[in-house]
Amino acid sequence: MTQIAQLSPSSVFVVSGGAKGITAQCTIKLAQHQPCKFILLGRSEILETEPDFAQDCFEESVLKKRIMENLLTQGEKPIPMSVQKVYNQIISSREIKKTLSSIQQTGAQAEYISVDVTDIVALQEKLATTVKRLGAITGIIHGAGNLADKLIEKKTEQDFEKVYNAKVKGLENLLSCIPPNQIQHLVLFSSVTGFYGNIGQTDYAIANEILNKSAHLMKQSYPQSHVVAINWGGWDSGMVTPELKKAFAERGIDIIPVEVGTQMLVNELHSAHHATAQVVIGNSIVPPPTPIDSELKSYQIRRRLTLEDNPFLLDHVIAGYPVLPATCAMSWMMNACEEIYPGYRVFSCREFKVLKGITFNHTLANEHILELQELSKIDSQEIEFKTTILSKTPEGKTHYHFSAFIKLLRKIPASPIYDAVDLTEDKIIINTGKSFYQNGESSLFHGPAFQQITKVLNISSEKIAAECLWTVIKDWQQGQFPVHWVNPYTTDLSTQPLWIWLNHFHQEVCLPGQLNKYEQFASIPCNESFYVSCEIKAKTDTSLTADLIIHNLQGQIYSRILGAKAIILPMQSLRRNRS
Repeated sequence: MTQIAQLSPSSVFVVSGGAKGITAQCTIKLAQHQPCKFILLGRSEILETEPDFAQDCFEESVLKKRIMENLLTQGEKPIPMSVQKVYNQIISSREIKKTLSSIQQTGAQAEYISVDVTDIVALQEKLATTVKRLGAITGIIHGAGNLADKLIEKKTEQDFEKVYNAKVKGLENLLSCIPPNQIQHLVLFSSVTGFYGNIGQTDYAIANEILNKSAHLMKQSYPQSHVVAINWGGWDSGMVTPELKKAFAERGIDIIPVEVGTQMLVNELHSAHHATAQVVIGNSIVPPPTPIDSELKSYQIRRRLTLEDNPFLLDHVIAGYPVLPATCAMSWMMNACEEIYPGYRVFSCREFKVLKGITFNHTLANEHILELQELSKIDSQEIEFKTTILSKTPEGKTHYHFSAFIKLLRKIPASPIYDAVDLTEDKIIINTGKSFYQNGESSLFHGPAFQQITKVLNISSEKIAAECLWTVIKDWQQGQFPVHWVNPYTTDLSTQPLWIWLNHFHQEVCLPGQLNKYEQFASIPCNESFYVSCEIKAKTDTSLTADLIIHNLQGQIYSRILGAKAIILPMQSLRRNRS
């Protein structure tokens, strides 16, 4: 195994953007953990001595008044821009001096260089001079960055260059000043914007994603170096106003406390964390709601479905052929609606019907079409679609596969409580875990991607309650049907207790046919237990109808399927392929 160098008093870090803001706070925290040597880079100048009028003046309004008076005495007109410029110089200088002092108080050494990291000539010259005093640079923390948030059609070339160059050109210049095999630690301050994207930040997202890819490339080329791109979320700093915090909260975006975030940097520089070249600290960015107009629109989305692109299908084989689960078709419909209106979420799906399933054999169409038709828009709070999945034969014949009505809401209602929750164990069915899927023709046919029911808690002629736990499968296995707000794999798993009930009491098997209504209040958890309470509503020779409530231990509902109708089939039609 490659040995990664440890931080030591002889470590020398160059820190871009390191004299102010969050990068400065991280550097101070790192110095407290391991006093070493820091070369801080920034574009601001340090005022060796403050003007007399600024001495011992810290209140913003008073200091700006003194600046105005000073400009008047010099015969200049104190316009707001001029006043703000002088004010920023004074405040910036104070912050830099405070950062240097805080680092030095830990026993570490720190020097500040006023330089633009995009100016390679000045950067090389000034770093070379400092290295003679502090020693060879062994680490880089690249925290420099700029913002120019605008919708893409309003961005200028100058906006793009300002944002892009600070991140990308800055890193390129830093790496050109330091021999790569000399770098023991490379920490790139990236952003969740690069990982998830964000409205108005196309340039910022591009620049940060280049940092992410650069980290992976550096790690491959120099495995002995500790390389990590940290994709930070929003920080609880002065830039995040109370109004912005409220807006983040409405979008479900968590804010990183300064003390917590800075400690995370220290943790990432610990040798135990050296294997990962990219980490995300913060949750996904949920876009604000898209403004909607009253016009009702229609859309078509075309998709070529292949077995190669969707490995999970090998765990959903019926009569020898992979079959698209109905829950995957439903999730395709739901996700497509959400993508049209970012900031809105699916709340319900009604009248979902399986018209002609999609089987991956010689009958598979070259292309499947998802048609979306807007039916209503109510007060910018609710949007309803009619959705259909279809395909066409070479001769022009249309096959309809699935249909449903999907409703999006601006705000999802709070999760209700399932009053009839009963999780007592009656020990009537004692199979557990994998055994439900290994009992021959009468068992569930589902493979690992759709397992597992860990325990049947109780069963009667009217009801079955089960404990379930779905282990996340890899992104490449999910293929064209990734987990989003609605998880097609846990939803499918949630219907399986109905199979067990039918087989236990009637020795029969079934397939989904339609459902009256699906509602989702919260995401069904992954990698931890959840519970399904299935209430039997009707049973005939050819069909079975039930309500399925998916909830937690306390009965808080994640989602519910009301009026789920299954079609009863001959046992041999679901014979499992045991190859």
